[in-house]
Amino acid sequence: MRKIIVLLLTIMVLSPLAAGGKQESAPAQTSEGAIAWIEGPSVKGLPGVNPLKVTGNIITAGSSTVFPLSERMAERFKEEGYSGTITIDSIGSGAGFERFTVAGETDIANASRGIKAAEIENAREIGREPIEFRVGTDALAVTVSKENTFLKNVTMDELARIFSSAELWSDVNPSWPNQPILRFIPGTDSGTFDYFSEEVFDKQVEPLLNASNLQLSEDDNILVQGIKGSPYAIGFFGYAYYAENEDALNIVDIEGVQASAENVDNGTYPLARPLFIYSDATIMREKPQVAAFIDFYLSYVDEEVIGVGYFPANEAALEKGRAAWLEAMDL
Repeated sequence: MRKIIVLLLTIMVLSPLAAGGKQESAPAQTSEGAIAWIEGPSVKGLPGVNPLKVTGNIITAGSSTVFPLSERMAERFKEEGYSGTITIDSIGSGAGFERFTVAGETDIANASRGIKAAEIENAREIGREPIEFRVGTDALAVTVSKENTFLKNVTMDELARIFSSAELWSDVNPSWPNQPILRFIPGTDSGTFDYFSEEVFDKQVEPLLNASNLQLSEDDNILVQGIKGSPYAIGFFGYAYYAENEDALNIVDIEGVQASAENVDNGTYPLARPLFIYSDATIMREKPQVAAFIDFYLSYVDEEVIGVGYFPANEAALEKGRAAWLEAMDL
C-alpha cells in the first residue's frame, strides 16, 4: 500500500508534464485524467491499470506477425472496460516503422524485428526517441499443405535452395517430386521477410526475390490460402498463422528440430525470433491512454501469448521493457 501511495504522489507531482497533450489526435489531459487509470496493486512492478478509467484513442500499425497478439491484448483491454478505439493496421514491420518514425502518425509500432539505426534517426528528426518493449517470441513457421507427404524436415542449406535457385522439388532432393516449387512468402515490408533473408541468405534479398513461381503478400492469410492450394506449395510466416490453420497445413522441422515452446526457449530451433512493440516517452506522457495500454500489455501478455500462437519472452527481456516503461514515465 505504501508503494502505491508513493507512486500516486510521484505521478501527481509530474502531472503538469503529462497533462500537456499536443497531438491533434489527443486533447490535452487534466492532471486528474492523466492518473485516473492507475489502480493498485501493481502488476509485475508496473502500476495497476483500470481500463474503465482510460479515455482517448490509440493508433498502432506494423507487423502482421505481431498483429494477432496486439489484437488480443486490445480485445482484453476492451473486455475489462476500455471504451476508446485502438486501431491496429497490419502492414508489415517496415511500413509500420515508417508511419511511426517518418510520418509520425502512430502511437505504437508493432515489429517482428528490431528497429534499424536509420529508422531511429528518422524518428529523432521528428522529435521521437523509440522505446523498445519485448512482448513475446515467434517460431517462424515453414509450412506445406496437408497433401504434401514428402517434406517433413529440411536443413538450412535445403531451405536456401528451396527458396532461391531450385525450380523443381527434385532439384533439391532427387527423392522428392519432379514438380515445380510454388512459393508463398511475406512482402518486402514485412519483418518476417527481413528475418528470413538474414537467417537463410545472410541478409541478401536477391536470391529470394529472384526465385521462380513466387507470390508475395503482406497478408498472411493470403499466403495460407496459397499453400493450402497445392501439395507442391511452400511458404513461411509467424507461428500463430500456422496454429490457426494446422488442420490444413503441416509445419516443417528445421535441422531436425521441431518448433515447440521448449525448443524456442532453449534456443535450439533455428528460426526463433523476438517480437516487439515500440513507442516514445513524449507520446506516453501526452497521451496517458498509450502509457496505460502498454502497461496493461506488458503486465498480462504472458497470459495471452500462448493462446495466440506464440511463446513468452524470457523474464529478463520482459523486465527490461517494464524498466523502460517506468523510465519513460519518470517513475
